[in-house]
Amino acid sequence: MDTKILLENGTNELEVLEFKLDGNAYGINVAKIKEIINYQEVTPVPNAHPSVEGIFMPRDTMITAIDLKNCLQRGVSEPGGLFIVTNFNKLDIAFHVDSVVGIHRVSWREIIKPGTTISTSEDGVSTGIIKFDDRLIIILDFEKIVTDINPETGLKVADIEELGERHRIDVPILIAEDSPLLNKLIVDSLHKAGYVNLIHTENGQQAYDVIQECKREGTLKEHVQCIITDIEMPIMDGHRLTKLVKSDDETKSIPIVIFSSLVNDDMKRKGEALGANAQLSKPEIGNLVRVVDELVLANK
Repeated sequence: MDTKILLENGTNELEVLEFKLDGNAYGINVAKIKEIINYQEVTPVPNAHPSVEGIFMPRDTMITAIDLKNCLQRGVSEPGGLFIVTNFNKLDIAFHVDSVVGIHRVSWREIIKPGTTISTSEDGVSTGIIKFDDRLIIILDFEKIVTDINPETGLKVADIEELGERHRIDVPILIAEDSPLLNKLIVDSLHKAGYVNLIHTENGQQAYDVIQECKREGTLKEHVQCIITDIEMPIMDGHRLTKLVKSDDETKSIPIVIFSSLVNDDMKRKGEALGANAQLSKPEIGNLVRVVDELVLANK
């Protein structure tokens, strides 16, 4: 699979793999994909979630197979088709699909965020829609699909309790996260950790607009002393935001923490090249607080 996009920095582009289920077009960020393999027989797991087909072990790695058709309430998949083997949130998971169409390179600005008529913000499994001449491709929220099957794979908010008693911290932090649910969980977790001066935005563009406004008003230090950003976001992604901040003499000293399900070896190298100060996988909310402490309290 051609993944040259991983070698490019801050282009605000992604590659989307288009695949089919029941004749409908869906998409997944290529950065999440390890490989695509033919369907193979799996071993059922007793008392598993209805959407879990079972497990299999290609090349001595145990992988959970998920029936994506079942997740989308479109029935149960028959043997055959393909497995899209993914890695995100430090998990190896195969999604059973009918067929693969191809890869499309698009800008995050071309991705339309679903409206409330399609799904409620916290319950929907679509993160965006790409419009082509003859069809719409629905980009699925694979993190939410997996978390719905096993909530333990989501943000481990309980980790905050292990940090012990915390005092109020007024350091201003800017957050860029497009998932309403994750945005709320991150904000709530930081509040519990004592960070009360927070600005949360839905994507990199909104966050960058806040930074630019503060620059114009001369209030940057009062409002932004640390940035926490996701990678995958419509309009502007976290890598593009990082590049813009770190290439500006007025903002390059602001610490940036990339907090994303896509933090693997390839993406870490990309984040480092862009100047990110720290990169963490999304379940590690306790580590996020520890890293923010190190970055913003060291000089206090």
